[in-house]
Amino acid sequence: MKINVWSYKDEYKILKKKILNEVNKVFSSGQLILGKNVESLEKKFSKYLNLKYGIGVNSGTDAIQIALMSAQIGKGDEVITAPNTAVPTVSAIVSCGAKPVFVDINEDDYLINIKKIEKSITKKTKCIIPVNLYGQCADYDKIFKIAKKYKLIVIEDCAQSTGSFYKRKPSGSLGHLSAFSFYPTKNLGAYGDGGFIGTSIKKFAHRAKELRKYGMRKSYYSIEHGINSRLDEVQAAIINIKLKKLDNWIIQRRKIAETYNHLLKDTSLILPKENKNNFHAYYAYVVRHKKRNYIMGKLKKKNIHCNISYPFPIHLMRGYSYLKYKKGDFPVAEKSARQIFSLPMYPQLKQKEILKVVKALKKIGV
Repeated sequence: MKINVWSYKDEYKILKKKILNEVNKVFSSGQLILGKNVESLEKKFSKYLNLKYGIGVNSGTDAIQIALMSAQIGKGDEVITAPNTAVPTVSAIVSCGAKPVFVDINEDDYLINIKKIEKSITKKTKCIIPVNLYGQCADYDKIFKIAKKYKLIVIEDCAQSTGSFYKRKPSGSLGHLSAFSFYPTKNLGAYGDGGFIGTSIKKFAHRAKELRKYGMRKSYYSIEHGINSRLDEVQAAIINIKLKKLDNWIIQRRKIAETYNHLLKDTSLILPKENKNNFHAYYAYVVRHKKRNYIMGKLKKKNIHCNISYPFPIHLMRGYSYLKYKKGDFPVAEKSARQIFSLPMYPQLKQKEILKVVKALKKIGV
């Protein structure tokens, strides 16, 4: 019995008939890009997030970039974020002409360390992008105190936090803008690429809609430089189906996490922490151990496949060496990158599979 860290196949078996029906409707409609399915998703997902506006785009990366551009953040500006994130968070900042500035993370939840943000603020700082990692939100009350003091824009990176809440407010409704990914592995994943920008600020929403289509307000005439980032109808149709399932899937993720928490509490693994005021959506169930590579190797031999998100802090990657960071600059992020790994986690994971993972871990002697 092979156990993957993530799989969409069981989900597809359940939704196959509905998905193929909706995809057929798209292909028969004559409208493949930015049609009624995208409009429906923009309305429905905005409502889910308690936001006034939603903009469907090509990817989570583009969602961050266009959010930055819509807030007029670009060349010469600095954007604060964490180094233990996916490359797209940082590539989006660079692509809009701004400079990423990193801040170390908390050791217990891997979220940006609020206490270290102010020290990194300069006259060039225009924005903070907190990464809501693994399924829970950063501390937005404290982040907004800093943002208000220094007149900074806050853009939520919600790629991993769809379906989570902070003080009963949905992730995505906490910043001036929010950026979501519909990459297949996500809590609300397409069967291809897709992204979404959320906001309740009218001027940002209007600019984002223009920027996703070359900066055009009308066809063939660019008001300003933009990019090509349009969510297609097929992916929007699939996400509209899956949006109805999201809350139940998050409940199932939390049940799986609860089972892991209970059965692994007496092991030497450091288990995930759900912070006060947070409703964790468990995009990933991330544990930590000094013998990470040894444990993962043993599990793989038993056909149990885990993942590391992320093994390389971005400040140490060659592609961003021009930023002049060095090893030791962010010790908590660097340490966690050597020790973290994700156990299998997705809503259709069966109880017998969870028990096999736990049994294997205990047999290894963690």
